[in-house]
Amino acid sequence: MRTALVAILAVGVVAGCGGSKADIEEIKKGIATINGKLEALDKSVQQIKAAPAAAARPAVDPNKVYSLSVGDSPIRGPKDAKVTVMEWADYQCPFCAQSAPLVKQVLDAYPKDVKYVYKQFPLPATMHPNAMPASKAAVAANKQGKFWQLHDVLFENSRDLGGDKLKEYASKAGLDVARWEKDVAAPDVQQQIDKDMAEGRAADVQGTPTFFVNGKRLQNRSIEGFKEMIDAALKAG
Repeated sequence: MRTALVAILAVGVVAGCGGSKADIEEIKKGIATINGKLEALDKSVQQIKAAPAAAARPAVDPNKVYSLSVGDSPIRGPKDAKVTVMEWADYQCPFCAQSAPLVKQVLDAYPKDVKYVYKQFPLPATMHPNAMPASKAAVAANKQGKFWQLHDVLFENSRDLGGDKLKEYASKAGLDVARWEKDVAAPDVQQQIDKDMAEGRAADVQGTPTFFVNGKRLQNRSIEGFKEMIDAALKAG
């Protein structure tokens, strides 16, 4: 009502100040546009109010030790290392990209004692539309023994994974692109991703990145946080 009243007064002022009929008609059109946008905004607000509240995520026990399987997932570091750092991640996730250099720091700090295992956990397409294609690209690259080469390129370019960029990155990573394109579409590639995601959900992974150190969830995502948990694991034997 206040908006409508202001609009009527605005028309009256223009008319009283010698405004032309064309000016008044232009203002009326502008008012109609504004009213239409206000109505649309009001509908959106009402829809949001009517929507059911999102279910709260269940609390995760920070002290729980999960039984996690390396399986045939890609590994960096010695396979017989005493400590296993396992990550569930999404190539389009900016926080995962930021964590990639941190993982390198950890491996550099513990070259003999830590191995790093990467698990695919692409978030839904409504959030990250390029995540699943990037995961398929990486898993397909593993068939040529070049998982880590493409993995690194994907995180370096996590903000630009759409269109033909994946093919460009596959070439940059030294892959046989024609073979890689066929592998991307292979059913077992999707099956591997589905398996990783199912394992993640079983370990209460709810977002990315999620790290585990010898099966225990990392709470402090920093070099200090990693060192505290790794040193404790090494001390425990």
